[in-house]
Order: sequence, then C-alpha cells, then structure tokens
Amino acid sequence: MSSPQAERFEEFTDPVDGTRWRIDVAFADSNWQCLWGNDCPGILDVAAPELAQGCCSAGAHLLGDEEAMLIEALGLTLDPARFENHGEAATNGVLREAPDNLDGGRATRVLNDACIFHNRPGFSGGQGCALYLAALDEGESPKDWRPTICWQVPIRVDENQDGTKTLRRWRRSDWGDGGAGLAWCCTEHPQSDGLPSAYVGELPVAVSLRSEISGIVGPEIAQALHDRAIAT
Repeated sequence: MSSPQAERFEEFTDPVDGTRWRIDVAFADSNWQCLWGNDCPGILDVAAPELAQGCCSAGAHLLGDEEAMLIEALGLTLDPARFENHGEAATNGVLREAPDNLDGGRATRVLNDACIFHNRPGFSGGQGCALYLAALDEGESPKDWRPTICWQVPIRVDENQDGTKTLRRWRRSDWGDGGAGLAWCCTEHPQSDGLPSAYVGELPVAVSLRSEISGIVGPEIAQALHDRAIAT
C-alpha cells in the first residue's frame, strides 16, 4: 500500500445497471488520506495551512437543480451556532451563478475568500464545513448534506465517448490553467520541498473511502475494490 507512481486501470462492470467502469486501481490501493485539519496547504497559489481552508477556497459547484435546492434549503435552516456566516446567508443566500460550471447552474458563494459554509479557525461552533458539522449533530452522514463534489474529493469521474466511465484521482492538470497556479496538489506528490504528502494514511483508499466510492460506482464494485485492496 503506497502512493501511486502511475495510474493503472482495470475494468469493472456494475451487475445492476451494466455500466462499465475503468478504475485507477493504483489510486484505490494507495494510502491517500485527506489532510484537512492537519496542516493541509490548501489549493491556493501559495501554501496557506494557517487558513485551514483545505479545498474550500473556491466554493463548490453543484450538480443540477435538485442539489442546488438541497444546499439552498440547508443554508437557511442550519443552526446559527454551527454556521458562522448564517447572517450573510439569511440576507443574501448561499448560492451564486456559476457559468464556469461544467453543467452550468450554480455554486456555493465565496465569502471572504472561501466557501460561505466554511467556518474559520476560532469559531465557537467549530471550524470547517458547517454542513459537515451539522450532519454529525443530527447523526447523519455528511455525504448526504454536502455538495457532491465535496464528498467525492479526491475522486474524479469522467464520462467517455464509448459509454464507459472512468474513476481516477484528480490530476494537477485537471485544474484551471493546467494546475499551474496550485502551490500543492494533494493527489500528486509535492512539487517543492517543505510541502507535505497526503499519502500517509493507514488504510487503502478503497477502504477509507468505501462509502464515497459506493455512492459513485455502486456497492458491488465498491466491495470488489475493497476486497482487492485488502488482499494487496
């Protein structure tokens, strides 16, 4: 179990709906883990672990009207004790138009250089994602409360012209300007000395992110990835 030196794809077919997936098993077997809250340098052009923003700096693009309505409703009903920007949300909402979104539609607003749901360090209700914290308070999965792109990180899904789908890690080149503006990219090795590696987890990605992977490829393929990672 280690960081993937190169992508290595294997094909899987969902026995329920027949979808064919090309999956980067090198990443699924790797020990990547999210470094949020553990000096994550973030996604800015300068490493800024002191901001504790992780990948929340740019806001979250939403997948369709249903997700937009869910996030908008949550933004109006979150406990103010858990949501630092609740006053701004009540006045001006939590969403913005996002013409740069691949699917069109909307995204969460950026307020003071981060997603409006981002609670800053020192906030009494807890720093980090207000949606995540509120879900835990209700005893529910944060995956069901947050935008899809948030719980899918670090996984990227590509739709292929032949009807298959690809599941892989994000590449630096997937970001705007080919990732040239990123000081650090968590799914790749550090680009300069002094920046951490996210490949430090105790479990393979197929195990630690099993719920998230299952939400993308279905439980049967997620189980197969889990079992092969454990056996590796």
